[in-house]
Amino acid sequence: MRKLGSLAGRRKRPAGLSGLAITAAAAAMLAPSLAHADLPPAEIMAALDANTKTDATLRAFYITRGYRPLWIEGDAPNQAAEALYQLIATAHYDGLSRKALQADRLRGYLKRARKGDADDLAKAELAFSRTFAAYVQGTRAPRDAGMTYQSNLLAPIMPTANASLTAAAAAPSLERYVDNMAWMHPFYNDLRDALAARELGLEGTELVQLNLERARAIPANPAKRYVLVDTAGARLYMFEDGKIVDSMKVVVGKPSEPTPMMAGLLSNAVLNPYWNVPPDLVRSRIAWNVNKNGVGYLKAKGYQALSDWSDKPKVLNPARIDWKAVEAGTRELRVRQLPGKGNFMGKVKFNFPNDQGIYLHDTPDKALLKEEVRFASSGCVRLEDASRLGTWLYGKMPAPKKGAVEQVVPLEQPVPVYITYLTAAPDEGRIVFRDDLYNRDGAQMLALSRAGRGSR
Repeated sequence: MRKLGSLAGRRKRPAGLSGLAITAAAAAMLAPSLAHADLPPAEIMAALDANTKTDATLRAFYITRGYRPLWIEGDAPNQAAEALYQLIATAHYDGLSRKALQADRLRGYLKRARKGDADDLAKAELAFSRTFAAYVQGTRAPRDAGMTYQSNLLAPIMPTANASLTAAAAAPSLERYVDNMAWMHPFYNDLRDALAARELGLEGTELVQLNLERARAIPANPAKRYVLVDTAGARLYMFEDGKIVDSMKVVVGKPSEPTPMMAGLLSNAVLNPYWNVPPDLVRSRIAWNVNKNGVGYLKAKGYQALSDWSDKPKVLNPARIDWKAVEAGTRELRVRQLPGKGNFMGKVKFNFPNDQGIYLHDTPDKALLKEEVRFASSGCVRLEDASRLGTWLYGKMPAPKKGAVEQVVPLEQPVPVYITYLTAAPDEGRIVFRDDLYNRDGAQMLALSRAGRGSR
């Protein structure tokens, strides 16, 4: 058995060593000796050359880093390697197969490498890099969790093996990077830890597994800053550099008009906005009230009936409109609410272009935000403190010009917004379970079981 010691006692490279390899090996020989000698580049090069199935990407990764080890420290596997093995051994929590990831074989590499033999250390080094890349790709692989992306750029990306390894190597602490699964959204790791604790019971385990898929649908760090709305918890989070920096209560869609799971790009704020009433609400709410209370209802609530959906529509005389036809759905009519104290959009709405007419917006009805259950909107997200969100987005909450209506203030850099639905979610070190008011869990759990999750 050849334990790692001084450089002088290590195996020489075969005569057929390439020029690039010679350069790397020479650099290693000239490097200052360490208290605990690291696995030399020559050993890793030999292991790469000996394996005819070595992926070119893996070879390129080690060439770039001068064949320095990632998973070996001194003459033993480092703590990051130990943490990675624990993830691979429990890969079924991620819906991945332990067998496909060769968990048992990796355990063998780890066990032999702990004895300090140079050959075994080099083989373990490559095995852990190869497995890590496969595991990251497996956990980041796209799955249908009910999320609609307004742009493919907002969806999680399955990285190449080289990109996965390069990101890990650049982390300030590889052990923390692996242990926290930093390539996933922070909520994912917390939910997974709850599964690993095995204290949830059958129903709780199934719910956490379902919500793992929803957390998987959110990139780990889609931008320097992004907004996350959890409709099940009726809460909005502001993220910076992968961490929550602020949060607030929100009001979301009622069960009959649920807020969709979707992702978009916040592009501008509209100050003193009109509220363009959705067609279904024009029928069920506006027309119904006019037919019951008369056209005076429109003026009292600040509504206008308009000729069309153009930028410059004509205002119609409400007395000449067949409101019974509107309520019956045989006539479609555009109705908007003027800016003002009672406007449903409040003082500002934040736009992210989407085909479902969803906004983040202020609200004049602050009483709803004091309720524990805040499912009362028609699908949009009403904000507890729109000015606070605006200040975070812009640095300073934009002020409207005097008398301005529908004043659009573009964001210099669009900010991603993700709207999810976590009926099991991390909360101050524990997992909280929430009522499935949108009745989504059952159907998605069935789809998940039919698709099958990773076997042991």
